[in-house]
Amino acid sequence: MNGEIVNINKTSDSPSNNTIGSLYEWMEAAVFSLLCVTLVFSFLFRIVSVDGNSMNRTLFHGDRLIITRLFYTPKRGDIIIINRYTQEPLVKRVIAVGGDTLEIIGDSQEVIVNGKVVNESSYSIGITEPIEYQNEYKAKPIPDGWLFVMGDNRENSRDSRTMSEIGFIKYEDIMGKAIFRFFPISQVGGL
Repeated sequence: MNGEIVNINKTSDSPSNNTIGSLYEWMEAAVFSLLCVTLVFSFLFRIVSVDGNSMNRTLFHGDRLIITRLFYTPKRGDIIIINRYTQEPLVKRVIAVGGDTLEIIGDSQEVIVNGKVVNESSYSIGITEPIEYQNEYKAKPIPDGWLFVMGDNRENSRDSRTMSEIGFIKYEDIMGKAIFRFFPISQVGGL
């Protein structure tokens, strides 16, 4: 053997071994990619579809949205998706958060949060009526951990104003904040 090192475990480089090795590497990459996508869409982002016309002017029936809940704290003006558990989720705009006071004046169509009129001209349409909301939280704040939400299409929205049906929303029931519309293509962009 004159000092030569011989590898007795050497496998042949036959075409079948190369094909199997390539297939194994491809499958490994595919499984890893699928796992990463699953984790991203389970914990960071979700895709939801808008059902109905209550957010018209901003969002429309059939729009597809990307939402996130990661490090999210609700803020006035955010568009959120609300889990209703046994029914379709709701897409609504946050009008007031816990600690805010709220008054809706039907005659002037004004929404007043913490004593200041909210400028909603860029997104709301229709007449903003209190419906069942009797301005109970004009003088006392909305409870901590709760939100008051409305659709942008005020005359065609079931929202927190229908106190017997929807009312205030718990923070825990928020599926996430809408951050991006990806369909239809003509409306792609951030929200």
